[in-house]
Amino acid sequence: MSELVVLGFDNADKADTVLNRLVQLEKEYLIDLEDAVIAVRDESGKVRLKQSVNLTAAGAASGGLSGALWGSLVGLLFLNPLAGLVVGGALGAGSGALAGSMVDYGIDDDLIKKLAETIPANSSALFLLIRKVQPEKVLAEFKGEHARILRTSFSPEQEARLRQALLDDTPTPSPGSVTASATV
Repeated sequence: MSELVVLGFDNADKADTVLNRLVQLEKEYLIDLEDAVIAVRDESGKVRLKQSVNLTAAGAASGGLSGALWGSLVGLLFLNPLAGLVVGGALGAGSGALAGSMVDYGIDDDLIKKLAETIPANSSALFLLIRKVQPEKVLAEFKGEHARILRTSFSPEQEARLRQALLDDTPTPSPGSVTASATV
């Protein structure tokens, strides 16, 4: 089951920075994001949403591929597979783009819009839908980010750990560092 985490930042660019770091951690297999959305409120109060998954483009690509395949097969029946490829690809891409723009994937758009309206001007929010995570390693990466937790689907204990990690400013020792200890 996926978990929802919504973090608020005092800076309009901070959510982008954090998401970029999360994408790097995803490449290291420390976190698996199902969906991510950034909401930015500018100085005039207008909210802009940046979706991490472009459903229209994804639908057009998959529709174009399947349309080209089916068009080629039908074109073979009429001894003109090239025409079938072109016509089928165009029709498939168009229908896939239309289907992609109409589908709602990941985080509920109404929830995003409702919470985005609550953030102050010149700030941002990061909406994350997380499939899997290595919590200790990811939390260590974001120690002291000073983000506000706007909403989570975590248990109270998990939310407290996240809140503590975001507020904690103490540096984490590097894996190869040696700590001095006094022995008697």
